[in-house]
Amino acid sequence: MPRPSDQQRQALTELLGLGSHSVRKSHYPELLARLEELETERNRYKWLFEHAVHGIFQASLQEGLRAANPALARMLGYEDPQQVLWSLTDLAEYLFVGGAEELQHIREALQRQGGLFGYETQLRRRDGRVIDVLMNLLLKPDEEGLFEGFVADISERKQAQLRLQQLNDELEQRVNARTAELQEANHNLLQQIVERKRVEQALREARDAAEAANQSKDKYLAAASHDLLQPLNAARLLISTLRERSLPAAEHSLVERSHQALEGAEDLLTDLLDISKLDQAAIKPDIEVYPLEELLAPLASEFQPVAAAAGLTLRVHITDCSISSDFRLLTRILRNFLSNACRYTERGGVLLGARRRGEFLELQVWDSGRGIAEDQLDSIFLEFNQLQVGRAAERKGVGLGLAIVDRIAHMLGYRVRVRSQLGRGSMFAIQVPLARLPVASAPSRAALPTQVGDPLPGRRLLVLDNELSILDSMAALLQQWGCEVVTALDQEEAQQVLGEQAPDLILADFHLDHGVTGCQVVRQLRERFAAPIPAVIITADRSDQCRRELQGLGMPLLNKPVKPGKLRAVLSQLLGASAAA
Repeated sequence: MPRPSDQQRQALTELLGLGSHSVRKSHYPELLARLEELETERNRYKWLFEHAVHGIFQASLQEGLRAANPALARMLGYEDPQQVLWSLTDLAEYLFVGGAEELQHIREALQRQGGLFGYETQLRRRDGRVIDVLMNLLLKPDEEGLFEGFVADISERKQAQLRLQQLNDELEQRVNARTAELQEANHNLLQQIVERKRVEQALREARDAAEAANQSKDKYLAAASHDLLQPLNAARLLISTLRERSLPAAEHSLVERSHQALEGAEDLLTDLLDISKLDQAAIKPDIEVYPLEELLAPLASEFQPVAAAAGLTLRVHITDCSISSDFRLLTRILRNFLSNACRYTERGGVLLGARRRGEFLELQVWDSGRGIAEDQLDSIFLEFNQLQVGRAAERKGVGLGLAIVDRIAHMLGYRVRVRSQLGRGSMFAIQVPLARLPVASAPSRAALPTQVGDPLPGRRLLVLDNELSILDSMAALLQQWGCEVVTALDQEEAQQVLGEQAPDLILADFHLDHGVTGCQVVRQLRERFAAPIPAVIITADRSDQCRRELQGLGMPLLNKPVKPGKLRAVLSQLLGASAAA
């Protein structure tokens, strides 16, 4: 082998810094500085290696782990990094959960692509617990088979992901379950809607059937109010005529029993008609102002004979004031109070009066009857309810009177008050608004003159009705009272029987034959005789339409069956007023 020339030797010597002594001596400081830098860098990397948060190791593809930092040892549950420097066989057995197959996969990947980044795997700790880790593995190109690895424990992240997945799965299950529930609820709701529509349709059909039944009932009641009340009216007038005659005891007893039977039938039918109209809201109140005397005086005249027949005294105290209310409905309430007081009082008396209560007037009916227990006061206003009745023979009426009172009071917005004490009597009262107008300016229905004697005897009365039985019975009763009576079935016959002499008073049925009304006949007779002949309209028609047609005519209205006491009181007032005029 040839030796290098001097020139070449000189160049190599200079490159290595081994030339002359002076040259070598001049390069020593640079070498020392470079060595110090290398030592500093080595120490820095050593410090980072030992104090890194994540695990760091160096391994050989042929031998196994050659170095490991403390973080990797702690991650695997060891105290000393030297304890984890395993051979390839130990790595497969003690560290990698995937064993030899996983190590072979890592070796092939490193040889093929020079590194593995973001490689997730599972390692086995010293205590046997498995942890999830993320590795970055890099093959060193200058040293064959040598690679370095960086390891991060991602067990908590994996657990969080697993928990999140579990939560997602649970949420999905809950969503699916909730969706199924909502679908089932929607299905049930649709079924309920279909069922509700079916029920609503059934209810509409039932309502239509009920309305049709109500209309049929109304027609029946309308027919009953005429066809049944007409013969009752005739029978009542005949029985009243017989009661006022002197008869042997046996016949008088039969007449009284007949009177009581007719009175019970009349009261029952009247109450049924009234409560039916109230339940159907077929009655509309007409509020007007009138003197209290105009309300109470006719009631006093009507019930004086009733109380006397029962062996009772009736006292009436009338306050000088005016009230604002429906005259007919308020009269119905007080009539029911007085009727019950006379019916259920065996001895003593009945008092009808009024007391001021601020802006209201309380109309009161007192009696000295049997009284009502306190725990039964609320039930007396129920339909068909009668207290302290043990046997059928003791029943008086059907128990609708106070139910009618309650409905009328509710319609008018009035307060009904009851006080009672067993064995000492009861007090029924209703509060009505006082009128703001003075008594003198309140419109009066009819003058209430002071009666001197009986104005009926000798007076000429015309009775106009299209029922012969009623004409006969009314004539018998009026003749019993001393009146001169002429009767007629229609307007033509009335003109014939009257001739040229006007009657003192006309009692006319409202509905006559061929659509003619009693009001029309009265107006025609007043025009013929050119005189304001007093008149009373008597009808079995209890409708509001009939009542409205009679408003403003100045004619009192009496419903059939006519109570003789009320009839006599009205006739006495009208004849007394005409005599005074």
